[in-house]
Amino acid sequence: MRIATTWKWLPAVLGGILLLGTAGARAEWPEREIQLVVNYGAGGNTDVSARAFAKGLERQLGKPVVVVNRPGAEGTIGPAFVATQRPDGYTIGVITYSTIAIQPHLRDVPYTIGSFDFIAGYGRFRYGVTVRADSPYRTIEDLVRAGKAGPGLFFGAPSAPNNLALFELARLTGARFEQVQYRSGAETLVALLGRQVDVIVQNPSDVVPQIRAGQLRFLASASPMRWREFPEVPTFREAGYDVEIDSWLGVGVPKGTPREIVAKLEAAALAALRDPAVAEQIAATGVDPEALPGSEYEALLAKGSESMAPMLRRAGLVKP
Repeated sequence: MRIATTWKWLPAVLGGILLLGTAGARAEWPEREIQLVVNYGAGGNTDVSARAFAKGLERQLGKPVVVVNRPGAEGTIGPAFVATQRPDGYTIGVITYSTIAIQPHLRDVPYTIGSFDFIAGYGRFRYGVTVRADSPYRTIEDLVRAGKAGPGLFFGAPSAPNNLALFELARLTGARFEQVQYRSGAETLVALLGRQVDVIVQNPSDVVPQIRAGQLRFLASASPMRWREFPEVPTFREAGYDVEIDSWLGVGVPKGTPREIVAKLEAAALAALRDPAVAEQIAATGVDPEALPGSEYEALLAKGSESMAPMLRRAGLVKP
């Protein structure tokens, strides 16, 4: 009878041992280096801010966080890759506002917001309208008047959301602004300085040095907030125009990653972002450091997707 009883309970005992072993293995995560996939090329503000964040995350987790660039298709190649990886926490991806809230309206992408478990939001872009220092346009009102006269004005911008600032201004005022598209902020700046376009909409990292050097004039912030570098310059809304664009940076993992790993990544990410050194390094790229929990970042992306759809449709950018 004792022998029978022993055999009866043996599977349960072994099962318990296996479960403990699995829990123990997960508790040891991470056991090796982690890959952080950046969806733009090396050297841009998305890449440089992601590398600063990666260093902070590395210190928190005690394992190397290796940055791998997978640019292309307006930043959608990287997230598409991440969505197909094993959900074990060893592949993290930069999931930008554009790749969730904007690009799916413009092109077919092989992922949705539901393809990821979100870890944290770590940065916020700012956008502003800039002209050459010798330009006759000193205010947004000057720009609108010029846009209503003659053939209008040419503006430079890489893609959405940058271009939406002047498309929306044109819709509200009847001014004509025609976009010349460039591949990067650096190319857009060169075009403005080279007099190929009249005005550009870019990030602080692209234009602040030239504004301070007296080569450019900053007319307005297209973001919800003023730029801390030039606090005297108003936002579009403060200037009387109901125009506002926004964009964020965050990280996620493939959907189905174990909850305890997602929680550990989130805690490490938020701790890294509370480190003043990490925040300072991110800010140096022209990106405002933020520390949003994964659920808040996901909600922000979902809301952004809803709000961007009509704006993109009005600009004639939505895919057929």
